[in-house]
Amino acid sequence: MPESEEKRARLHLLDWVACVAGARQGAVADAARRAGPDVLERVAYLGNVLEMDDVHRQALLHPGPVIWPAALSAAREAGVDMAIMLRGAVRGYEAMIATGMMLDAHHYSLWHPTSTAGGLGAAAAAASIFGLSERDTVSAMGHAASMAGGLWHMRHDDVMTKQLHVTRAALEGLWCARAARAGFVGPAGILEGPQGLFAAMTVKPGPLLAAGEWLIGAVSFKPWAACRHAHPVIDCALQLRAAGTLVAPFRVETYADAVRFCDRPHPRTELEAKFSLQHAVAVIAAGRSARPQDFTLEAIAELAELRDEVHVSEDPSITGCYPAHFGARLNGLTLEDTLGDPERPLDQAGLEAKLAMLVEWGGLPAAEAERAVALVLDGHDVGAVIAMLAEWAA
Repeated sequence: MPESEEKRARLHLLDWVACVAGARQGAVADAARRAGPDVLERVAYLGNVLEMDDVHRQALLHPGPVIWPAALSAAREAGVDMAIMLRGAVRGYEAMIATGMMLDAHHYSLWHPTSTAGGLGAAAAAASIFGLSERDTVSAMGHAASMAGGLWHMRHDDVMTKQLHVTRAALEGLWCARAARAGFVGPAGILEGPQGLFAAMTVKPGPLLAAGEWLIGAVSFKPWAACRHAHPVIDCALQLRAAGTLVAPFRVETYADAVRFCDRPHPRTELEAKFSLQHAVAVIAAGRSARPQDFTLEAIAELAELRDEVHVSEDPSITGCYPAHFGARLNGLTLEDTLGDPERPLDQAGLEAKLAMLVEWGGLPAAEAERAVALVLDGHDVGAVIAMLAEWAA
């Protein structure tokens, strides 16, 4: 595996650590502290709370919050160094994304791909870190696929089930790798078999990608604290604001899934605000920066009048480019790709700025951001990273 992939993996680990730091206060964090005694289980609940976790556009899933708790847990158990853990994580990203890219639109309409494909990625990461044979790795991933699940219905209520989806996928994949290591044999044809995952969860699954560059390089980072479907319009609004032309009324045109998931003119909760195109535009129009504090109940109340000025519709031409590109048009300005995508990457300095912002939001001393950068980007001690997370989650 090229050294560049390991360096890329360090950036994704830093991004996940930042998301954990920012989510360490609040109802989910309080519940996580009561839910399990292990630090890596506790932080697994936190990785996607802020909706700032990394995302692969075509697979429509978030690898980071699943892969890193599994990889860190396996590395701790196996007593391996950072390099072995990073290589395992890259393989976990690969398996999770490749599986997700075979799932179809029908799947995404009902199932949460981060959950359904996540277990296979976590199993692959753990199997690599444990040094399992090819057949045992197949068994681990076969076990995980046979237990895949996670329905989108939880999005209709103000609940924490999404955090359980992510944590289950991470811990279940780890558990499946342990079972395979112990000799539990799993099914090799669980994806394409007559009663397999594709038959149960898809109408027309896609093909397995041919071998090429590692897929972790195609994963996007999220600079703003909102659903990824809202990011293109946030980017449009920021550019219009910088040019002095962001004025009401605001006409948003975007792809069908963004409308389906995020056409919410009257959000009532922080989660609904993060999934509201109207609120996303209002945040930027009000001079804010789409940080976590811009989606609180106070912000929801303050931005009601601006949200009323936002009108949302689908543009079939933008839908036609999706999911390879998450595009949007706002008051005539069209963006095909957004900041954080591989075409417009968020560099290391941008990721460190995101980390510093989330460390502050999470109530930690500013020096903790510098500590995280040193341990994650330059360090070789997995245990030191886990010890830092333990302090944050205490």
